[in-house]
Amino acid sequence: MAYRRSSSLARVSMTVVIGSGLLITGTLMSSATAFAQQGTAPAQTTSKPAPATPAQTPAQETPSAPANLTAPPSGTATPTPSASPTEGVAVEAPAAVQRSDIPHDLSPVGMFMAADWVVKSVMIALGLASVATWTILLVKTLQLSGSKARLRRGLAVLQEARSLSQAAGALQKRRGTVPDMLLIAARELKLSEPALDYAGNDGVKERVISALSRIESRAGRRMTAGTGILATIGSIGPFVGLFGTVWGIMNSFIGISQSQTTNLAVVAPGIAEALLATAIGLVAAIPAVVIYNVFARAVTGYRQQLLDAATAVERLVSRDLDFRKVPADVRAARLKVVTE
Repeated sequence: MAYRRSSSLARVSMTVVIGSGLLITGTLMSSATAFAQQGTAPAQTTSKPAPATPAQTPAQETPSAPANLTAPPSGTATPTPSASPTEGVAVEAPAAVQRSDIPHDLSPVGMFMAADWVVKSVMIALGLASVATWTILLVKTLQLSGSKARLRRGLAVLQEARSLSQAAGALQKRRGTVPDMLLIAARELKLSEPALDYAGNDGVKERVISALSRIESRAGRRMTAGTGILATIGSIGPFVGLFGTVWGIMNSFIGISQSQTTNLAVVAPGIAEALLATAIGLVAAIPAVVIYNVFARAVTGYRQQLLDAATAVERLVSRDLDFRKVPADVRAARLKVVTE
């Protein structure tokens, strides 16, 4: 019996606890609903015209008032209807100001003019880099094409010449790398001529090869001058544009926090200005990389032609050294046979 009583008491207590919990939950939900209705009530009341009741009270008091006193109530009553339009204008004024701040010109020039000074500086720097890229392309193209043409003419003369003096005479009035090579080789032979009968030909050949290699290296460096700027623009141009984009997006987020709106019409112009910096960076970097690779291949071919010219000059020097050991009459007869 005691066990049954205790179990029944336990069931009753559990029922009471569950019921009280449900009651408390319902009370909290009803209070939350009432609070939400109270929170939305001011918005509904403010949307309705408030001066409706004051407009009726002067109309009811006008019959009992004297004639000369009816003007002040009517005068005081007239501002009350005008209060609601002014309030509506005051509410809509921030939106109008925000719309006026939005740039209407979303062209690249308009976005550049509306951008921040940091973003403008980035765009100007990238524009100057792009101008430098195309200037280097024009200058180096003219320089490289002219040097290659002169080098091809010099190689043709070296292949047809029988001696160093004959090649030097054919290119005497011309300018370029090949005439410089012939001049240096002839000068070295002239300086080493007193010792040729005692020291042999190996020393003078080494000195000529060393002098020609210096001329070849100098001509190659002259052709590659300026291409390092292209490599620099191609490597850092996108990062400079990305810096302008990050700065512009930061300003856009600051504008969002100040205007307290996430309207796309307010946010989009700032983001578009920021992305324009990245676009200009890519426009400056991509041609620079392509032009640098083209010039690298062209300079490699030019260096190979310089090596061919230096080898041809070395051949002529070796031939002249060998003919020094032959008597003059025999040398003239051999040359006559060769020319015939």
